[in-house]
Amino acid sequence: MLSHAALEKFLLSLPQTWLDYPFGEGVAVYKTAAGKMFALVQEGSDPLQVSLKADPNLSRLLRDKYESVSPGYHLNKKHWNTILLTGQLADDEVIDLARHSYELVAG
Repeated sequence: MLSHAALEKFLLSLPQTWLDYPFGEGVAVYKTAAGKMFALVQEGSDPLQVSLKADPNLSRLLRDKYESVSPGYHLNKKHWNTILLTGQLADDEVIDLARHSYELVAG
């Protein structure tokens, strides 16, 4: 199962990304060079909880297919999903969804 450290390493490897804490300690927010959020990680959560932006059709499909995917917590429910990293989604699927989120936001 993907650890917070491994997920963070991937997120920060994307071009011109940076880590911020605009909501206070406990919620790691990963942003593009333009300052737009593309991933939020609830630090210390068990299982790890990550929110990612997604195409609305993909969002619906993921929620229908996986119990561990729900509408974005405190985010636009149409465009964001919150994923509990329970192992239901494979690590490479989570990485692909994180890349998709980055691409949507970074343009």
